[in-house]
Amino acid sequence: MTPPIRVLLADDQALLRSAFRVLVDSEPDMQVVGEAADGAEAVALARSTRADVVLMDIRMPGTDGLAATRMISADPELAGVRIVMLTTFEVDEYVVQSLRAGASGFLGKGAEPDELLNAIRIAAGGEALLSPAATKGLIATFLAQGGSSDGSGPSAAGYSERLGALTGREREVLVLVAGGLSNDEIAERLVVSPLTVKTHVNRAMAKLGARDRAQLVVIAYESGLVRPRVE
Repeated sequence: MTPPIRVLLADDQALLRSAFRVLVDSEPDMQVVGEAADGAEAVALARSTRADVVLMDIRMPGTDGLAATRMISADPELAGVRIVMLTTFEVDEYVVQSLRAGASGFLGKGAEPDELLNAIRIAAGGEALLSPAATKGLIATFLAQGGSSDGSGPSAAGYSERLGALTGREREVLVLVAGGLSNDEIAERLVVSPLTVKTHVNRAMAKLGARDRAQLVVIAYESGLVRPRVE
């Protein structure tokens, strides 16, 4: 029997945490293993509970969700922990920073219960919770910021050598991932199987040092491989 997905809830609102706990614990394939009211507590509990997925509120007192995400992502012992950022809006000023920090994606707090549960399963499976709509919002944010790095990750020059290690097909797939296409959509576009696309995506992640698909999108833009188009 597959063990349940271990979920850690990090939000400064106790009422919201309680609602999430009831929802998550009602599912047979997942369980809440801890609750944190701030980022520092979330990092400590991620270590002690060995959570698979952290639902992390971006805005919390003290150590916020962004800082906590950076700390978890930087800890080699927590490499298997996936973080889904919870935001008031699907795309806000911290989303790009969250993805750079190592989050697997983000979800609006107004999401439907099924969306939240699906997000946990997607993140636990190693995929990125980055819908085409969210990707478009991410691109818009890059446009607003001029596509510049905040200094928290490698510079465009720093990515050039890694990008050079990609095959032509891997670069092609990376561009399509950055455009918000799913594996199935990319497979249809390139006339290959979804499994082949997944293999290319995984190889690109390994070569670029990306934790997941969300990181690939950030790298594609930060490196200059893909440039946002003004519509």
